Amino acid sequence: MGLLFQQPEGTAGKAWPAIMISGFVAFGGILFGYDTGTISGILAMPHWAETFSTGYRDSTGQLNVTSSQSSAIVSILSAGTFFGALAAAPMGDIIGRRWGLIASNAVFVLGVVLQTIATSIPPFLAGRFFAGLGVGLISALVPLYQSETAPKWIRGFIVGSYQFAITIGLLLASVLNNATHHRNDSGSYRIPIAVQFAWSIILVVGMVILPETPRYLIKRDNPTAAARSLARLRRLPQDHDAIRAELAEIQANHQYEISLGKSGYIDCFRGNLLKRLVTGCLLQALQQLSGINFIMYYGTQFFKNSGFQNEFVITLITNCVNVGSTIPGLYAIDKWGRRPVLLLGAVGMAVSQLLVAVLGTTTTGQDSQGNIVVHNDAAQKAAIAFICIYLFFFAASWGPIAWVVTGEIFPLKTRAKSLSMTTATNWLLNWALSFATPYLVNYGPGNANLQSKIFFIWFGCCFLCVGFVYFMIYETKGLSLEEVDELYNEVPNARDSVGWKPSITFTEMRDKVNGLDEKDPTGEYHEVNRGEEALP
Repeated sequence: MGLLFQQPEGTAGKAWPAIMISGFVAFGGILFGYDTGTISGILAMPHWAETFSTGYRDSTGQLNVTSSQSSAIVSILSAGTFFGALAAAPMGDIIGRRWGLIASNAVFVLGVVLQTIATSIPPFLAGRFFAGLGVGLISALVPLYQSETAPKWIRGFIVGSYQFAITIGLLLASVLNNATHHRNDSGSYRIPIAVQFAWSIILVVGMVILPETPRYLIKRDNPTAAARSLARLRRLPQDHDAIRAELAEIQANHQYEISLGKSGYIDCFRGNLLKRLVTGCLLQALQQLSGINFIMYYGTQFFKNSGFQNEFVITLITNCVNVGSTIPGLYAIDKWGRRPVLLLGAVGMAVSQLLVAVLGTTTTGQDSQGNIVVHNDAAQKAAIAFICIYLFFFAASWGPIAWVVTGEIFPLKTRAKSLSMTTATNWLLNWALSFATPYLVNYGPGNANLQSKIFFIWFGCCFLCVGFVYFMIYETKGLSLEEVDELYNEVPNARDSVGWKPSITFTEMRDKVNGLDEKDPTGEYHEVNRGEEALP
């Protein structure tokens, strides 16, 4: 792991401040992961089911919520996150990435308050929606902040750490659920929900201290503040050559984009920006369609239905696998590249989901009440093992890299807008799947009763992921955000992106336009066409 943090030779400044700052911002992922992870365990808590039941009794005769009610409770969070992700673009562009994250936390806290005090479904639903709105804002702004502050040689690790924080949030949720689900009072669900206040406070305190991103400050025409921010991130003096060179490239790229005209949402759908938007949206959609949130949202209930008595412990184990497996993925992102890691992950996920589907459907049945009857305990344990193997491949590839790629493929002028739309796609699919899953899996009138057969659907989607990566994902390892922009302008096919090197920087392009296209013996550009007005 030490090699991962070893700066390339000739790189000025220190990397640890940017790594620490971006790593702290990734704390927003804990809010994301914890909030999505708590509901799986809460739905399986007897006291919560009795408190929020409207009179429905399940097949065991216990008071519970109906499939439609559990569907609404789980999916309303994703509906909130969808609108939050879309709102992140104007918020991030108007008040900044940093203050946008602080404001997002206020919305999130409102949702947590409503969930904590609720004793019936309507206020609980309202709380889930507002918490989702806050999480949606945060989920788009965190990768945006990280990608705009990270050194290019370790950007994959830094932005990928957001997914690592999500997995830690999921693990913490399962730990708290496991610790409180035996309680026969409101503390069983209120304690796991109220803990979220702590995560929010930590993130807000940190964001008050941290700097705004240099690229946002350039976008707001404040180069002095941008230099101060970048100097703080790289731990170099503001007038250092490396700071001036990096800022010059950011500024030249921004000026080039400005010269092409103003940017609105319609510009995200023009030229190769549409290709990038389609790539980002499909990447986030396929991440959801791989089946990850079935395990995260309904895993506890599914294991319980499958006959496991210690379903909370199994959920805890799968979350531990999820956290641990993200670490090798973070290493591989910048060492192997985006394309090979995504391809390997897609193949591993597809094989694992197929085996889970086959084992589940051939070794279980149902009685007349719809309860699962396990015919082969060893096969059920093997299915759990293959779910863990699937989680390994997901957490080491598609989990973190979806956020990395979407954070780096868009130009500055449309980055916030495009990134918010790709994140909204993630949450739209998240909502659709969380809403539909109870109807697809459960037994009873109006339900498809697929049970383990649903893993065949996830297998098919994972199979599609292989072709998507081969034809659509560009290799962006080791490139600055400005070089990624040039890559898309020069290379029409993703397959030809491996090994590409930039032929000219935006600074050189600007200097040529300004007549600074000859170098003197010292290597410095000098004017040869003094009659033209130089660009700023």
